[in-house]
Amino acid sequence: MVIQFLGTGAADYSATILEDFPEQFNPNTRRASAALLDRRYLIDAGPHVINSLQIAGMNPADITDLFFTHLHKDHYQPASIQALAAGDRPPLRVWLREDAVFPEIPGVELHRMHLHETYRISNALTLTGLPANHDQESYPQHLLIEANGKKLYYALDGAWVINSTFNALRNAHLDMLVLDGTCGDYVGDFRLGEHNSIPMIRLMLPSFRTVGIIDDHTTVYISHLARTLHKFHEETVAICEASGFHVAYDGLTVTL
Repeated sequence: MVIQFLGTGAADYSATILEDFPEQFNPNTRRASAALLDRRYLIDAGPHVINSLQIAGMNPADITDLFFTHLHKDHYQPASIQALAAGDRPPLRVWLREDAVFPEIPGVELHRMHLHETYRISNALTLTGLPANHDQESYPQHLLIEANGKKLYYALDGAWVINSTFNALRNAHLDMLVLDGTCGDYVGDFRLGEHNSIPMIRLMLPSFRTVGIIDDHTTVYISHLARTLHKFHEETVAICEASGFHVAYDGLTVTL
């Protein structure tokens, strides 16, 4: 499984990203969070994703499936979905939480997901949505993706971990864990019930290890970093790697 981060920022992204960096990624000017799996599957489609795919050398028509974590505007833009689904191509399959309110878009084949139920997307890949602690009016779900014997848990936009999700992940021995890291290395932020800070992640990881969610082979990254709440990328990397986890940046590719 290959994951490429097309954006690693939060809702406070710079309004001029597409003008300032139309042809390249920049780790200190984070685009709205999105990720590409095996150059076929897309996680979230916010305001920058079409340009990000172009930088990655991707034809939007090559995206077969779009998985949504939730429908806040930095992750979900109907215009981006329309651009992905346009033209002479097979229908774009869109996967989202069962109760999500979603418009009719030409060229889109909608698939509604029941939480905790596993869906076979292809012969090689399955997808499971798990409950996330985030604004429920945005229909959040975290994504457990399994392909070719590898397990990725993509958990952006959600704080801590919900009990049923924690139990579902016991003994998963994930190959890669991507956690929401919206807030910086400080305590007292008001987003406790919807986003993680670095101190919160430091507390969670040992418990994940205790119950076998992660182990020594698991690669842990944070993404969805608010530019107004974090230091520059290099400083954030030093802070996080001292605690045993990594910082994703726009354009980063990881092979599992």
